[in-house]
Amino acid sequence: MEAFAHAGVHADRLLPTLTLRRWVKTIAVLIVLSFLGLLICLQYGTERIPFGTMLRLLAGSDSQASTGPSPAVILWEVRLPRLLLAFLVGASLATVGVTLQALLRNPLADPYILGISSGAALGAALAVQFGVSWAFAGFSAIHLFAFIGAAVTMIGIYHIAADGGRIPIQTLLLAGVIINAILSALILFITSLSDSTSAFRLFFWLMGSLATLGYAGLLALAVYVVLGLVVLFGEARHLNLLSLGEEPAKGLGLEVERIKRVIFFTSALLTGAVVAVSGLIGFVGMIVPHGVRMVLGPDHRLVLPAAALVGGTFLAIADTIARSLLAPTELPVGVITALYGGPFFIYLLMSRRKSHMG
Repeated sequence: MEAFAHAGVHADRLLPTLTLRRWVKTIAVLIVLSFLGLLICLQYGTERIPFGTMLRLLAGSDSQASTGPSPAVILWEVRLPRLLLAFLVGASLATVGVTLQALLRNPLADPYILGISSGAALGAALAVQFGVSWAFAGFSAIHLFAFIGAAVTMIGIYHIAADGGRIPIQTLLLAGVIINAILSALILFITSLSDSTSAFRLFFWLMGSLATLGYAGLLALAVYVVLGLVVLFGEARHLNLLSLGEEPAKGLGLEVERIKRVIFFTSALLTGAVVAVSGLIGFVGMIVPHGVRMVLGPDHRLVLPAAALVGGTFLAIADTIARSLLAPTELPVGVITALYGGPFFIYLLMSRRKSHMG
């Protein structure tokens, strides 16, 4: 424990000073902005709810009955749980993106780079193909099969990459890429065997879907996500040091392999859980960490919680655009994040090329 404390102190000295006042002020501003962003998003969708009406409904002072297609039903039973789900998924993907970019020391890493998402997608494809359709507490068979697929893939990748208790970063990355390619081929094979209805259902899920879980399922997911985020937030000091290289971390007494296992399993399980309920929503875990670092700096003690708040708000806004842009037709939210993230990804590649040339 003493070695960990010394490692954390040395890591912090290598970064610009982060005062408690700056941390509190930054997080407080982001919380307020996230709250305001969610309030604005609550107004929009297939049917717009005026801001004043929405505030009265939230305060419980509106006299409209909660039956039929009233604003109260739309707000409480459809829009609010969906926005909360989007926030949980976005916060998880952004936080995992931060941790993987530090762990793999690859600024282009995102939550899907380890192949966990493809395992979840394969599980969902099997559920659709075999017509499993039961549901419990807001969770469907697709959610369960997707999480099982993610967990099995995670275990497989770990056993492929592990070498005598060590997790070589390059081997882990290559194992994820290879498994991702194999599972993607299996998903295409299953899709080709499906009828048109099942294929469309699977395609829509693969492009990202935030169909509400209901409050029971949302609460269960929230508990799971919060626990995962707490674990990753607790690794902030270690990530500060790991991002500089394994050898300096070992030299300061950090148990690098144990920390890597904790980060890998927590990131994989968190990714599997949110992918199971949302499908494949790309770029959130890549562009949000970069944007946060560009503004706030590299210290993970601040970047991790900030990325969670920004990622959650970003996905909530993206989902609102997906529901409103061509209403009443709903676009997959993955289309919106890709349209924003694709150009950002190209910008990053060009920036890295110019820096290498310089």
